Amino acid sequence: MNILLDTHVLLWLVSQPTTLEAEVLGQLADPSASVWVSAASAWEIATKTRLGRLEGSTLLATWASQLEAMRVDDLPIGSDDAILAGRLTWDHRDPFDRVIVAQAIRRNFTVATRDAKILAGALTPTLKV
Repeated sequence: MNILLDTHVLLWLVSQPTTLEAEVLGQLADPSASVWVSAASAWEIATKTRLGRLEGSTLLATWASQLEAMRVDDLPIGSDDAILAGRLTWDHRDPFDRVIVAQAIRRNFTVATRDAKILAGALTPTLKV
């Protein structure tokens, strides 16, 4: 299974892993699972840090090593991802979530999220955390 983390799930894994249920942590730690994080999450964390809405400086400064330590792969945003994100006929205005969902659709990934709009939209398989 390929699992794409929503940004808040990544943040919880880094700073508050007990926020996630043991079953979800087990699925993410399963050696047969490939866990991914979108470049959109780095963009979102950087933006919210710049605006003072999040303290993400340490995570951003150690991005590659944090992902490696968690066995998480970095997923770049391609033009096809951006085009699909912009074209989705889905009532979700958050551009970061739109990119994450578009990436999951294009790659048949499961999105790990607690976002109600992503879960309700069911545009891609989801893992409710």
